[in-house]
Amino acid sequence: QMQLAESGGGSEQAGGSLRLSCVVSGSPYASDRSVCLGWFRQAPGNEREAVATFDGDGTIGYAPSVKGRFNISRDNIKHTLYLQMNSLKPEDTATYYCAAGLGCGNWFAPRAYRFLEIWGQGTQVNVSS
Repeated sequence: QMQLAESGGGSEQAGGSLRLSCVVSGSPYASDRSVCLGWFRQAPGNEREAVATFDGDGTIGYAPSVKGRFNISRDNIKHTLYLQMNSLKPEDTATYYCAAGLGCGNWFAPRAYRFLEIWGQGTQVNVSS
């Protein structure tokens, strides 16, 4: 069974950068073309929302709120998913989760997180103004 483990969260000032990592273990591996990997985030009082996705065929997607600032990448040899976060804003403060599923589908639809079953434990990102 696939397992996900995030790291790289922390505190940063607005305008700064952080990079999150998600190591994928178990089967199927990150290199499987049927596997979509992505990042969600959840701020206190808000529902979990998709931030960026990287499908097995190489298709990438971003939420409008992060497009142009965040960059998702996937290393199929190291079985690791990354999220480079630049030009951070206080509204980026949240717990960030790595997720996996069969095809990215409509992960950016409201409450799409309810249909995903494979999650990491989450890593906290705090951005101060």
